[in-house]
Amino acid sequence: MCFFDQHRFACGDWKWGHFRQHCNREYRTGETCGMKLIMQTVPVSQKCKLCDKIDTKQRRRSAEEDRISRWKREGGKFRASIDRSYDMIKSLDREIYELRSERMRKLQAV
Repeated sequence: MCFFDQHRFACGDWKWGHFRQHCNREYRTGETCGMKLIMQTVPVSQKCKLCDKIDTKQRRRSAEEDRISRWKREGGKFRASIDRSYDMIKSLDREIYELRSERMRKLQAV
């Protein structure tokens, strides 16, 4: 039951921070007992790395959709580019799904 800081992100996720204090069960210097308790919670105004990645992929997906709509308005001469953009959107959807699933696994692991 050693004490650590906890960093809480704007998105609601958290991570362990620095070690703060030993408990009565651990006597060796530099070692912890393995049980982590929160000494203090430090609010962080940023989102976590996973949420940043999700936001980035969603922006890229939105840009691809805008491109497709622009190409369709200009006529049917960009068919190969439109198909390639649809493939890109499918891969981005898959990556976004995997990142969200990983985020949910982390939240449920607690």
